[in-house]
Amino acid sequence: MTNCCDAIIQARGVRRIYRLEGEEVHALRGISLDIIRGEYLSIMGPSGSGKSTLFNMIGGLDRPTSGEILLDGKDIASLTERKLAWLRCNRIGYIFQTFNLLPTLTALENVRLPLVFAGTALDEADRRATATLERVGLGHRLHHRPPELSGGQQQRVACARALVNNPAIVLADEPTGNLDLRTGEEILALLRELQRERGATVVCATHDMKMLAASDRVVWIRDGQIERIAHRAELDITISTMDGQTVA
Repeated sequence: MTNCCDAIIQARGVRRIYRLEGEEVHALRGISLDIIRGEYLSIMGPSGSGKSTLFNMIGGLDRPTSGEILLDGKDIASLTERKLAWLRCNRIGYIFQTFNLLPTLTALENVRLPLVFAGTALDEADRRATATLERVGLGHRLHHRPPELSGGQQQRVACARALVNNPAIVLADEPTGNLDLRTGEEILALLRELQRERGATVVCATHDMKMLAASDRVVWIRDGQIERIAHRAELDITISTMDGQTVA
């Protein structure tokens, strides 16, 4: 295990059991994992492997049946709903495959929502949301609503919303899953740039092999258990891009 001082998130013997039509489904089977502060970690696995369940545990969106999820040494599963809501608003940013933008709000209004929930004054929230949208290349789309944006632009808005509060952790669940190859590559590059700029810890649940090239470490999950963990340098990856370039 990693020295606890290096880890921002620690999973300890995490199990998650669901009941489905009277039967027990073991989604996670005793997962233990340290996630290092400032790293880009990808969680890989086929559909039904448990990667999204682990993602939800790390983000405080679900609670383990047994075991612990520690954030800076504190068990988040033991927090009240109020404290969990504060944590999700102030320490964690979320990016989802389906974007999860509010369709009646503009890009600016969607991005400033976490700031408003955190009690930031509206003028300051607008300033920070505008600056973050400009950083992801959407300064000219501030007042467009999601239906008026392409899929790639919507995911950029989602990235801006996740980062506007300068969270310590960014959780990305299949962030390229609904995008074409070129747009997926652009979002991947953007995520990596923002992670390096801001020093955030990025945890990405994915089955997209392009994600491996951006990752510091990759965790493979199968049948609710960790199959293996590899550092980027240990992986032999050559991925072709739309331009015929390769990412090694």
